[in-house]
Amino acid sequence: MKKITVIFLIAMTISCSKKEQVDTIVINANVYTVNKNFDKVEAFAIKDGKIIDVGTSLEIESKYASTFINDVKGKTIVPGFIDAHCHFYGLGLQQQKVDLTGTKSFEEVVQRIVNFQKEKDVPYITGRGWDQNDWETKEFPTKDKLDLLFPNTPIAIRRIDGHALLANQVAIDLAKVTVNTPFSGGEILQKNGKLTGIFIDNPMNLIDETIPSPSKKEQIQALKDAEEICFYYGLTTVDDAGLSKETVDLIDSLQQANELKIRIYAMISSTPKNLDYYLSKGIIKTDRLNIRSIKVYADGALGSRGAAMKKPYSDKHNHFGALVTPVSDLQKIAQKIANSNYQMNTHAIGDSANYVMLKTYKEVLKGKKDRRWRIEHAQIIDINDFNYFDNILPSIQPTHATSDMYWAKDRIGAERMKGAYAYKDLLNKYGKAALGTDFPVEKVSPFLTFYAAVARKDLNNFPENGFQMENALTREETLKGMTIWAAYANFEENEKGSIETGKMADFIILNKNIMEIDADKIPYIKVDETYINGERVK
Repeated sequence: MKKITVIFLIAMTISCSKKEQVDTIVINANVYTVNKNFDKVEAFAIKDGKIIDVGTSLEIESKYASTFINDVKGKTIVPGFIDAHCHFYGLGLQQQKVDLTGTKSFEEVVQRIVNFQKEKDVPYITGRGWDQNDWETKEFPTKDKLDLLFPNTPIAIRRIDGHALLANQVAIDLAKVTVNTPFSGGEILQKNGKLTGIFIDNPMNLIDETIPSPSKKEQIQALKDAEEICFYYGLTTVDDAGLSKETVDLIDSLQQANELKIRIYAMISSTPKNLDYYLSKGIIKTDRLNIRSIKVYADGALGSRGAAMKKPYSDKHNHFGALVTPVSDLQKIAQKIANSNYQMNTHAIGDSANYVMLKTYKEVLKGKKDRRWRIEHAQIIDINDFNYFDNILPSIQPTHATSDMYWAKDRIGAERMKGAYAYKDLLNKYGKAALGTDFPVEKVSPFLTFYAAVARKDLNNFPENGFQMENALTREETLKGMTIWAAYANFEENEKGSIETGKMADFIILNKNIMEIDADKIPYIKVDETYINGERVK
């Protein structure tokens, strides 16, 4: 008996010595690889942060040995989610401000500010998240109540979309704004010859310039807070839409020190200084940071009636919204970027803004292939303009449709709604679509993105049969849009976005099968584990 045992141990030793040593083996999984054929596998092996093989559990265990074998017991694994359009740094900063999301009245907004100030006692109150469209009185608020309660403390609170803000009189005086202050590319609302406190789009900069900048410590904390939230939801890469050089440099320093592990695709704000610096420097890329795109604003948002429309708003006659950047400037910026190797990603909501940008893109990109220039949001498209998307990548946020559906038709009318939130139509024109959330405008959860894309409903199960279901995406299209197509939009499809040999080991383990669970249960799926480079980060 002893002889047999010795022989067995020798055989096992020889067998193991023939296996390649790896860092991690994942077995007994339901893996959606999101490869070209959308294959499923049971297992994969990880070495030096990359996937080196995929297959059945038997195949992987027979070829590789590891001190860490992760038996997930049949759970579903998908590639790490990529949010193709968000405000990562903004999400982090929001954790330090008064949260006004979900408020059902201006009275509730005021009460949250009062409660916040009692706890924090800050010299300048800032916040974000109110939306007058969610209130019984669907009109912009005025500063009167804030002036009464806070006569000596400046307040500037942004609307949910970031394209309008309410400032009290102290903040307005600090910015030296009067009824005679000149402005362009937006609105400063007045009533009976007096300022109401509402600033829309470009004029918000007048207030912003006097708001104290966060300290270095607060900036670092903001980035770390945002990372923790993103890892919780299974996001391994985020496309931050509109960053300053200073913030990008801080991100890079934290990543290099291994204090920030999330991958970031940085869209640089289109200031003249940024354009000169980055376009001359060229693409900058590390293992976790990719700088090769410029974020440009064409217009404002639909909720604040700042989206630039071809015809007047249905609920505000003679009002067309506005381009926040003049057409001539948009054309000059586009030509400058076209002459570089950078990507241009333009915020365009209204059908007029989309037309201007699509036509501009077409003109400056003549003869230039595989530039992957993006329209961010592509929210309302004239049905005659969809063909422009044959060479322009739509970067869309499905939860915008389910957030706006209650009031969008009132804004633009039934006819224009035919080309609104038309995600399937956009996908069919280009062949791919990059999906994101636009957080903190919307909630961070990619499961809400998935649900909105597939079911076209909100969490109240409204509407019962889905919103304009002809533009719903399939589950396979949606998962691709949150992984491999988002990676493609970032020129990163050869290194991430799917679970394949040679790619980064960025993946997440879910507690439910997102591809088969009842649609109404998708929003409540949880991420059990999040991995970047094969390292567990959640």
